[in-house]
Amino acid sequence: MEASGRADQFIPAALAAFGVEADEIELAVMGAAHEMFWPPILELLALDTSAVASEHDHDLSQAPPRR
Repeated sequence: MEASGRADQFIPAALAAFGVEADEIELAVMGAAHEMFWPPILELLALDTSAVASEHDHDLSQAPPRR
């Protein structure tokens, strides 16, 4: 619940900083999206990918080769 409390503070502040007006319903939708997506984002940020080999010379215009 701590993250949602912070979201209740920074979402309206960020919108105000950019001059965006949002009513209570819009703020509630943004808060719900934050509660839904933020925990998995934190898990991804905490994921240790140091053991994964990096790709070199990959061509994003082609599908990856089958392994």
